[in-house]
Amino acid sequence: MKNKNIFEYFNHKRLPLFWAAAIAAIVSPWIIDFPGMSGESGAEEICEVRSIYDGDTMTVKCRGERMKVRLYCIDAPEMKQRPWGKESRDYLLAITPKTVRILPKTKDRYGRTVAEVWTHDGDDIQENLNLAMVWAGRAVVYKNYCGEKIYFTAEANARRVKSGVWEKAGEQQNPWGWRKK
Repeated sequence: MKNKNIFEYFNHKRLPLFWAAAIAAIVSPWIIDFPGMSGESGAEEICEVRSIYDGDTMTVKCRGERMKVRLYCIDAPEMKQRPWGKESRDYLLAITPKTVRILPKTKDRYGRTVAEVWTHDGDDIQENLNLAMVWAGRAVVYKNYCGEKIYFTAEANARRVKSGVWEKAGEQQNPWGWRKK
């Protein structure tokens, strides 16, 4: 008889427990400071582009301070990966205006700000430069650091039309593997 009462008690309490857990799961990102999400995320800034090192790294000036930015979700061929590295950098140079909008996500192990970079030239229509690099086949999705489906869709389309690094098979599609050599 005792066991029956315990089961009836928990059966009766399941719905309130469900809603309490659901509300906690929804609210917790605003309350708890999760690792990797502190500090940088969401602090949008308008910055002046100072230099572009390669297809996924640039230096910008925000509020009078220089900031090295690593483009979020992408990995571009290294400059020594000829001709792909230079082509990737040149493409980013061509599509980047003097002023950009930086949406920081985190910091990497080298202290660079990892961010989405958007055009900011006064137009209502702004372009995500990270995504544009993948669409054009000038960078690949950095699978270990990206969980956003739109980047994978862009890469699949670039592969399908054999754009940029997908033009022919080779190590240019795997910059992280090339770096380990």
